[in-house]
Amino acid sequence: EILRVIDSLQLTAKFKVATPANWTDGQDVIIGAAVTDEEAKTLFPQGWKTVKPYLRVLAQPK
Repeated sequence: EILRVIDSLQLTAKFKVATPANWTDGQDVIIGAAVTDEEAKTLFPQGWKTVKPYLRVLAQPK
C-alpha cells in the first residue's frame, strides 16, 4: 500500500494529474482541475475522455 501511494505521489508530481481512489499503476488518471483544455491539449496530445466538464480522464502518462 505504501508503494502504491509513493507511485501516485510521483506521478502527480511529474504530470498535472490526479489519481482516483483505489488507483493502481497503469490505470487511468484524471487531469487536474487547474489545467485548462488548451493546456491539456499541449500536455496530453494523445487526448482524453470528458466524463463531465470538470472530469477529464486519460490513460496514465509514461
